[in-house]
Amino acid sequence: MNTMTLWDLNGWQFAALAFAALLVGFSKTAVSGANTVSLAIFAAMLPARASTGVLLPILIAGDVLAVLTYRRHAHWPTLWRLFPAVAAGVVVGTVFLMWADDEAVRTSIGAILLLMAGVTVWRRRAAERAAKGDGAGNEPDAVTSRAGKVKARSYGVLGGFTTMVANAGGPVMSLYLLSAGFRKLGFLGTSAFFFLIVNTSKVPFSVGLGLINAESLLLDAALVLFVVPGAFLGKWAVSRINQVLFERLVIAATVVGGVQLLLH
Repeated sequence: MNTMTLWDLNGWQFAALAFAALLVGFSKTAVSGANTVSLAIFAAMLPARASTGVLLPILIAGDVLAVLTYRRHAHWPTLWRLFPAVAAGVVVGTVFLMWADDEAVRTSIGAILLLMAGVTVWRRRAAERAAKGDGAGNEPDAVTSRAGKVKARSYGVLGGFTTMVANAGGPVMSLYLLSAGFRKLGFLGTSAFFFLIVNTSKVPFSVGLGLINAESLLLDAALVLFVVPGAFLGKWAVSRINQVLFERLVIAATVVGGVQLLLH
């Protein structure tokens, strides 16, 4: 695999990767989807395909911290509904990675993210006209309806696909949870368990594809400590962000990530 070791990095490159790792921690406990910026930094500092293998263990570390922080706010019925579709998406993503080059991966995911961001904005505006108020619960609006089941399966497959090919499933699932009507803490608790389980399940696939190896894990060992202060910063910030701003930040991070992938 074309990769770089810890010893190949200069000071600037390591600093950029350390900042990206800190941002992973922040995104896991505050604004999910913001780690698309981390994805971009890793892809710029390392060979594109190799960067996904280095980033995955760092994401898992952030997932563990997020679960410890928001474990009481997860909505398990939604998680169980999503997992089968996500598994299918991971398998499709693995097959896609066997033949797709970096440009095809970036273009596909960027287009998906922008399309889904537009759909989410439209749906949220329609929902705001129907019912206003900040709310306080963790319950999504319609995960048990027929339309809710179809939506969960569609987002699940896309989330599994994008998380496998580029660790970019965060924005997809963020849009799903927003469109389902999750409030801030329910959103963070549900996404924390979702990505801990999904990212851990991706490890054997990534090892099999040669994306994770001894050299990538050595670099991870040097970067993972930066995830912790980012997670604490996110925990401090999330209580100071109201629901409307929270949703706007998530959608904005998704759009930025989608545009970056298309233009990279």
